[in-house]
Amino acid sequence: MTKISIKPVLLAAGLLLSAGSGFAQDDLVNSLKNNQSTDSKNSFVFTPVINAEATSVKNQKSSGTCWSYSTNSFLESEMIRAGKKPVDLADIFTARNAYIEKGINYVRMHGALTLGDGGACHDVINMFALYGALPQEVYNGRDYGTAANKSDDMNKLTKAILEEAVKAPNGKLDPNWKKKYIATIDSCLGAVPENFTFEGKNYTPKTFAKEVVGINPSDYVELSSFNTAPYYTKTVLMVPDNWSYDQVYNVQMDDITKVIDNALKKGFTVAWATDVSEKGFSWKNGVAFVPEKDFESMSKEEKSTMFNGPKPEKEITTEMRQEAFDNYQTTDDHGMQITGIAKDQNGKEYYIVKNSWGATNDYKGYLYVTKNFVKYKTTAFLLNKKGLPSDIRKKLSL
Repeated sequence: MTKISIKPVLLAAGLLLSAGSGFAQDDLVNSLKNNQSTDSKNSFVFTPVINAEATSVKNQKSSGTCWSYSTNSFLESEMIRAGKKPVDLADIFTARNAYIEKGINYVRMHGALTLGDGGACHDVINMFALYGALPQEVYNGRDYGTAANKSDDMNKLTKAILEEAVKAPNGKLDPNWKKKYIATIDSCLGAVPENFTFEGKNYTPKTFAKEVVGINPSDYVELSSFNTAPYYTKTVLMVPDNWSYDQVYNVQMDDITKVIDNALKKGFTVAWATDVSEKGFSWKNGVAFVPEKDFESMSKEEKSTMFNGPKPEKEITTEMRQEAFDNYQTTDDHGMQITGIAKDQNGKEYYIVKNSWGATNDYKGYLYVTKNFVKYKTTAFLLNKKGLPSDIRKKLSL
């Protein structure tokens, strides 16, 4: 499929979220501001079919840490599902720990690694296992004095430290580079408390993770779909933000929605990594679909009314999905949480999706996303193993 995309321009300028800057996040949001129709909300009637409980909508502002916001929101829903009182988890604590591990890998890889804010769903689970967790009230990650998370200045400082370490000007690594690097991060985001009090009890980050959050990191699995690797085996997630070179289980394209549907029906939610810089994605109207007609072929009226009610969609094939990924038309530019299923007035099913851009759109921070969009633009998704259909779990030997 041929389409005009903003992605090559953004990639050339280093502005996609894989570049990791706060500016990239702002640029992504701004690139979507014209994707809207004037009468969208009055033209749709959405009826929830499944609606799993989730915590309040957050706003990541200029921080390019959607992966942390979305997957921590997923963990908060996991607490609810397990009968626990949910806690607003500190998204930037998770990001802080990922920055540290990413910096270590950057030096080990002689600088051949993407830096910045970008990450993946698995990073939240991995950092939870390594470092534990903190409540938001204990660690807001804003020690540099701004009212909202914004990491550009910190990223410039830390990148300089890492680049100097990689140069090894004296013929060997500076033995103190890691201390300088971590100290700089903590001077911007805040030092991590060794102990803290939460609801009258004393914790460390690890005891809080174990006793209050109470998840088992080994219970979670990440999947994607590529026709370049054998199905039902593990393969490296080939996106720039996969700085840890984690592997995902490779399933067939139709399995994406089969797995998500099964998980939602069993009461689980899903952490979802996807591409939102699409003409069929409207943040303002809270709707995402794959238009049947290419945007360049639409009339002015068709473009202006794209999101005014249900529209016909393209049928997605495995070849289309892979081609879009290979041509950079599908990039890992955003992470959200899938919390349910709804039907429109024609009976068509959409996923209910929680975003982290504040309650600023037509559906107060939520979107309705078609299954075709999810098949086409998913880069990876993470869920509890118990949410997998039994036949797919068997194929994956889980």
